[in-house]
Amino acid sequence: PGRPGIGAGPKVGPVLTLRLEPRPGRCAPVKGNDQRSACWAALASQLSGCSMGPLPRTVELFYDVLSPYSWLAFEILCRYKNIWNVNLQLCPSLIAGILKDSGNQPPAMLPRKAVYMKEDIKRLGHHLQVPIHFPKDFFSTILGKGSLTAMRFLTTVKLEHPEMLEKVSRELWMRVWSRDEDITEPQSILAAAEKAGMSTGQARGLLERVSTPEVKNQLKETTEAACKYGAFGLPITVAHLDDKTHMLFGSDRMELLAHLLGEKWMGPVPPAVNARL
Repeated sequence: PGRPGIGAGPKVGPVLTLRLEPRPGRCAPVKGNDQRSACWAALASQLSGCSMGPLPRTVELFYDVLSPYSWLAFEILCRYKNIWNVNLQLCPSLIAGILKDSGNQPPAMLPRKAVYMKEDIKRLGHHLQVPIHFPKDFFSTILGKGSLTAMRFLTTVKLEHPEMLEKVSRELWMRVWSRDEDITEPQSILAAAEKAGMSTGQARGLLERVSTPEVKNQLKETTEAACKYGAFGLPITVAHLDDKTHMLFGSDRMELLAHLLGEKWMGPVPPAVNARL
């Protein structure tokens, strides 16, 4: 048998029951069908005043912890993700693969660029309030050892514990670009993961997966996705807005990103964040 006033029909699962009570001044007590009509009218009136707000826009950050400018972009976006109401997707990528695919070279391979980059990083670190410092043996640390294992580990973190990706990424940057520590040896990666809040067992379990086909293929696919967006280095920020895709290169395009999002740019350290630093 059907429910009164609704009609007979097969059961389709749990039924949500709404209890509607007239608000003072909204509707007078009535009886029968008139009562039901009044209640539905009251519900429509109440719902019409509800506002869920705009859905967050998706912004992707493709990065490699070997890239200091990636760290700067990462910190700015993490500071603004809630202020701007964006769905920030962190995308661990391999900068070596992007440089090879695009035919580009690391900026430090050119002597003049290397000199400029060292001073540039120092200035930007102070300006953006990021504790970034050049490694003493830059060529061995950055160009010699690379970041393959570290980026595979971050890929595993994203697959298994995405809620930890921001913290683990930051700790790897802190090791190589703040404390001049290794990020290639297993113990170094485990130390970063544990400092980010992972248990030893959890971190070891993830590290054991870095050489699996699933992880290798995922890192490769993410790197290829960056190349398809037009990347020739890292970081790149990709904003998806109204069926359009905007790719921005570097850490110094955040004011332009704010413009595209229709949001306010309040500097690299917005007031709400500055109060906590």
